[in-house]
Amino acid sequence: MTSPVLLFALALVLGFILGLFHFGSLKRVSDLYLGGRGVGLAIALQLARLALLVVVMVWLAREGALPLLAAALGLILARVVVLRFTKGQA
Repeated sequence: MTSPVLLFALALVLGFILGLFHFGSLKRVSDLYLGGRGVGLAIALQLARLALLVVVMVWLAREGALPLLAAALGLILARVVVLRFTKGQA
């Protein structure tokens, strides 16, 4: 049996990595939509982003509330990081 602290830490890191991908790929999706070319690729990337997020979060929810909440915190932290690094880039 895995210790709750270790499970929390692993889920936090997983959520953070997932969040970096999820929020980091928004610029690519937006560029594809706004560019008018590659709309199919933009839709596929958007669906892949959301599907990956759903699959991971459902898996963590089945592991319990603690891993789910830790991953959600990781997502929020990753969002903050991505927003800070992309601030002013439009």
